[in-house]
Amino acid sequence: MSSKFFSIPSFAKINLSLRILGKRNDGFHELSTIFQTISLHDNLTFSEDSELILTSDTKKIPLDERNLIIKAAKLLKEKYGIKMGAKINLEKNIPAPGGLGGGSSNAAIALLGLSKLWEIEIDFVNLLELGELLGSDVPFFFYGGTAIGTGRGTKIFPRQEINERNMLIVTPAVDVSTADAFGGLNATHLTNNSSKTILQICRYEAELMLLQQSSMKNDFEEIVFKLEPEIERVKKSLISSGAKTALMSGSGASVLAIFENEVRLQSALYNLKTERDWRVFPVKTVSHPIYIESLKYFDSLLQKDC
Repeated sequence: MSSKFFSIPSFAKINLSLRILGKRNDGFHELSTIFQTISLHDNLTFSEDSELILTSDTKKIPLDERNLIIKAAKLLKEKYGIKMGAKINLEKNIPAPGGLGGGSSNAAIALLGLSKLWEIEIDFVNLLELGELLGSDVPFFFYGGTAIGTGRGTKIFPRQEINERNMLIVTPAVDVSTADAFGGLNATHLTNNSSKTILQICRYEAELMLLQQSSMKNDFEEIVFKLEPEIERVKKSLISSGAKTALMSGSGASVLAIFENEVRLQSALYNLKTERDWRVFPVKTVSHPIYIESLKYFDSLLQKDC
């Protein structure tokens, strides 16, 4: 066995709110979102190897340069001049794709795990910079808990923790193209004069937001529901099964539902048993302290700057 062998959980996220504010001059969209880590997670196991090898317990995801884990590894090798390889095994539990940030979470954990394996002295600022190069959701996974994301989603502002234990994630067997979801938006360019004000208002609203149907909104829903009506059916089914609120996460296809209590959640689980093509996950929120504790090898690095 390798002299270095360790595993790290890679948690999913949900978007408790997702507002698309306009299109930026760089081609990306300006957004305001509330990220939340949840208990559903993959596991990444790292060990020494002369080559860079990615394995997994599923055949549904690519194991080459198309995978963000490999992209993260190569980015880290290039930046720090690393000649060594690594063997990384991915135990996949987060639906992919699904709007739950599984690939982005994997990329963030790959950067952390490989920095430990290769004994790289990396700071929080460099982690964020590398994460942003890999994807808009990646920087959030160096924070965890409840946080507001602005810009492309890469500017992270921790907010008061949201604690929910009675939640379901339901992922139907459909794939949503993120490009198609963004392509369906009618968001115009934000002007320099208005963008700052709009962002300030949205951030203020995000700070105050409670988990109520009236305040939880995902601007992708209208577009994606037309592209994939099955996702809208999931949301309606969850509401009719007793959820106090339900919302599509990210650009889909997963839908999160929050219940008043365990009894109503269990009743919904029973009702959903007839849906053979829906994956259902009972979950709870994971706070920032619990998230950092789970990443025990990196607590001082992540806590110091979060």
